[in-house]
Amino acid sequence: MIADDEPLIRAGIRMILTSDREIEVVAEAANGREAVDLARSHGVDVVLLDIQMPVMDGLTALGELRRATPTARVIVLTTFGERENVLRALEYGGAGFLLKDTAPAELIRAVRAAAAGDAYLSPGATRHVVDQLASGRVAARGEEARARVAGLSGREREVLALLGEGLSNADAGRRLHMSEATVKTYVSRILAKLECENRVQAALLARDAGL
Repeated sequence: MIADDEPLIRAGIRMILTSDREIEVVAEAANGREAVDLARSHGVDVVLLDIQMPVMDGLTALGELRRATPTARVIVLTTFGERENVLRALEYGGAGFLLKDTAPAELIRAVRAAAAGDAYLSPGATRHVVDQLASGRVAARGEEARARVAGLSGREREVLALLGEGLSNADAGRRLHMSEATVKTYVSRILAKLECENRVQAALLARDAGL
């Protein structure tokens, strides 16, 4: 489902996504309230959700979507000017974020990753945005983050640090000379130990802990 209050944006996203035969756009919403109602009635797998929308904004809608359709994976569409909102979206359980000027191929990769159960960190923007978000959080939350990370093994800390850099499983595997499947196993174990819903939350925790 595509949720954005601008018809032109929705049309562009639909055109990009439907170029992939395995992706079906089943609904479009013009505001947050419609997004929640349509996600519930259509049983969508992935939601592309704009933050700035009328009737109900994207952040409020994200909270309701998590309650109404907990299996739906929500990717937040954003701009660089909405960093604080992005942070809140990730903490609310969003599966990742994309900038609205992202390349078409990256949009498709993000939807595929979310559908597969992975969070998606936009390689073109993640490091910059997460650095900015984390800078205001380290002092207040660093001690708590370090205490949580202390229970990880040395290898798990290495993998977590690479998550903090925004690396994919494949890229982390190449860096650590491990298979992608092995990294995925480590990521699942790390998420369970840290009680993080997804790798995006784990990435922010890594930054808070100074990794």
